[in-house]
Amino acid sequence: MECVVLYTVREGVDRSRIMEIYPRHKAYYQAFHADGGGLVALGPFQDPDPAASSMGIFTSRQEAERFVAGDPFVTEGLADARLLEWNAVHPA
Repeated sequence: MECVVLYTVREGVDRSRIMEIYPRHKAYYQAFHADGGGLVALGPFQDPDPAASSMGIFTSRQEAERFVAGDPFVTEGLADARLLEWNAVHPA
């Protein structure tokens, strides 16, 4: 079963801090994917505020937990992550 991670920026976090940490977050997700991590897709929502919310899709809850545990946005206290197991349907 796949897993969706919903990120919520913590109250009071300034956008400049997010942009400061973003290069580390990007390097982290690129390395995670390159090393065979179960990252399917990751990115911000366009509405209502791309800097305030984003999500990731992972091949399993275990992969999502492993990713979140090392994500600089989470480890630096900028965002909270909510994991939801997802019963995705993949049309043939």
